[in-house]
Amino acid sequence: MTLLQIMAAGDAGDIKVRTTDDTAIAAELAARGITFERWPTLDNASTIPSDELLAEYAERIATLNATGRYRHIDIARIHPDDTNPEWPAIAKGAREKFLDEHRHAEDEVRFFAAGRGCFYLHIGDEVLATVCEAGDLVSVPAGTLHWFDMGTRPDFVAVRFFEEEDGWIGDFTGDKISSGFPTLDELLAAR
Repeated sequence: MTLLQIMAAGDAGDIKVRTTDDTAIAAELAARGITFERWPTLDNASTIPSDELLAEYAERIATLNATGRYRHIDIARIHPDDTNPEWPAIAKGAREKFLDEHRHAEDEVRFFAAGRGCFYLHIGDEVLATVCEAGDLVSVPAGTLHWFDMGTRPDFVAVRFFEEEDGWIGDFTGDKISSGFPTLDELLAAR
């Protein structure tokens, strides 16, 4: 379920908008300079090799990157592996990496080919929790304060677009604002 929940930055309980309507989500995000699109999904996106997945989306990727701005396009994937006793630690480490507020020097562009994750965008006096699922593309402008939650059981495949090879490195603010907002799991449970 693609979901947008807009809350007051000073009070997560002050919910201004909660919607699963793609048109409303796109309009709310666009009003704040955030790109949101829906692309077609593939039934086997979580299992096909990364090079094949990129080939399947080559036309859309080429359109998005018509100017050649994104010089590094790759796939990030993480899936539960209950056969690996180290999986809980791997999942926890991956999740905690971007749970604190940060920004990037370039746009953060992600297309979710499978699974889900939540971008929390701290814009002025609002926090926009944007739960992205398979088929969602979001582009967070450079410098936008945000954090990302992949949930307690991370499971997603995302195409990532970078201008520079190290474009994913976050500049962390030290602000613990993220701890006062519902997690991805809590947002989904509140349906």
